[in-house]
Amino acid sequence: MDPYQELANAIVMQAVKDYRLHDNEQELARIERFFRSDWFSVLTNVNPEILITKLRKEKVRYEY
Repeated sequence: MDPYQELANAIVMQAVKDYRLHDNEQELARIERFFRSDWFSVLTNVNPEILITKLRKEKVRYEY
């Protein structure tokens, strides 16, 4: 794999990990802004709204 693509994937995966670890609403909103940003769309073709929906469902599932 291209080293630049590996770096892009690592950046996206770190944001996903950060989202999973945080409970602070302001921090989660900041990460969601990143997912919706132009920079995110440069890094990946992942649909940010689908990603955010899945991550929010994970949070709800683990709250119980």
